[in-house]
Amino acid sequence: MPVTAKTARKPKPRDAQATREKILQMASKEFAAKGFDGARVDSIVARSKISKNLVYHYFDSKEALFIEVMERAYSAMRERQNELGLTGKSPVDDMRALVMHTIQHFIEQPEFILLLGTENLHKAEHIRKSKVIPAMFNPLKSALAEILERGKEQGVFRQDADWVDLYISISGLGSYFISNRYTLSFVLGVDLAAPDRVASRLQHVPDMVMSYLCNFGAAATQGKEQPRAEQATVRTQGAAALP
Repeated sequence: MPVTAKTARKPKPRDAQATREKILQMASKEFAAKGFDGARVDSIVARSKISKNLVYHYFDSKEALFIEVMERAYSAMRERQNELGLTGKSPVDDMRALVMHTIQHFIEQPEFILLLGTENLHKAEHIRKSKVIPAMFNPLKSALAEILERGKEQGVFRQDADWVDLYISISGLGSYFISNRYTLSFVLGVDLAAPDRVASRLQHVPDMVMSYLCNFGAAATQGKEQPRAEQATVRTQGAAALP
């Protein structure tokens, strides 16, 4: 049967958004596995099963692709934070939920930790060129700071708690066992990737954070004197608020 205008197959229209997303997915794996320096555009092309010209059609350079990969990774964290239904009633419950959501994201997105590792080797030189990453991170900063302040006002969190130190501690406690799971599993003689170990960690980290926040030591008053009876009341409130 001769090919005619009617029988000839028309090329499928390109779905630009789907193609970009596919490239970003494969690029994320490549950068996470090999770092920025070790990653190769040719490998990303092979993973994506598209032409190299098409990659450069959507992304100006390897660096531009990496920056967008990082933006996509931070966007995923923002989406998870947006899914968090904070009640605004109990700072203790809201803080525990925020901590658990943050750790759960690290557990489900181990590539994010690897990407952060390679970017830290470059002293954040690539993400500094992003115009959107700071805005993506702002809601998480705002939520953490707001919950912390509400807890201080209600007398259930220590007054000297700083949101920057707190976030660093949450991130460290929540990501270290993932980024170092192979060496730790070997030297400790346990499988940190086992479901029961992951579940235990998911409970342990919030407990550690809440133990700190609800610990009303002398340093927490920042030099302000409180009557002993008032201190006892605050300690009781903090302890009772713990789930």
